[in-house]
Amino acid sequence: MPTRRPLIAGNWKMNGRLKDLAWVETFAEAVSADNCDVLVCPPAILLHAFAGAFQGQGISLGAQDCSPEPDGAYTGDISARMLKDIGCTHVIVGHSERRDGHGETDALVRRKAEAALNEGLTPILCVGEHLQEREDGRAVGAVLAQLAASLPDADATRLVIAYEPVWAIGTGRSAGPDEAQEMHAAIRAAWPGADGAQLRILYGGSVKPDNVEALMACADIDGALVGGASLDPASFARLVNLSS
Repeated sequence: MPTRRPLIAGNWKMNGRLKDLAWVETFAEAVSADNCDVLVCPPAILLHAFAGAFQGQGISLGAQDCSPEPDGAYTGDISARMLKDIGCTHVIVGHSERRDGHGETDALVRRKAEAALNEGLTPILCVGEHLQEREDGRAVGAVLAQLAASLPDADATRLVIAYEPVWAIGTGRSAGPDEAQEMHAAIRAAWPGADGAQLRILYGGSVKPDNVEALMACADIDGALVGGASLDPASFARLVNLSS
């Protein structure tokens, strides 16, 4: 089996202030793992400040969203080109809070992922089922359909998939290791082309230090997209340490 280097990504969502630059020093002092990649995605307004703070700390900078357009008259939008210019290496696209809360379609998510790839960024493409789809036994089919409709033309080394069951995001509930592994294996098996074994697939949805080890022990789980637990630097460092 190919070795896929784990990626632990923190999504701060709409949290954080400039005073939280102190997060970096606390995290750096507490983290001890060196065999996984660490990514943090602060709000857009903080990206410039954290770009400098992350240098030399082994932390990559990511954004939480991007426009599908490269430039132009799109008031309030931020392009992948701008994110690359400020020092981002990754950008989250298609998070369920964007899909459900802002009406983003699979087609729009696909365009955003393509825009990121065109600028040399790594998109973290999010997919996940709602609770009713899970309870009806349609979870795998729903996620694979969403993935197929959202996926740009790209090889597996150029993007990351994040499976986040919508019912587990911010609820304190998490898919069990068996449920998560089943979905990750299905995503990998459905990957177009012959390079699915190279694809990094993250699990997201109430990931915490007390459940990350069991999730990371699964064969097809290559890391985590972490929400609330990434806001506390000591907790996030412990989560990273346990994931390596």
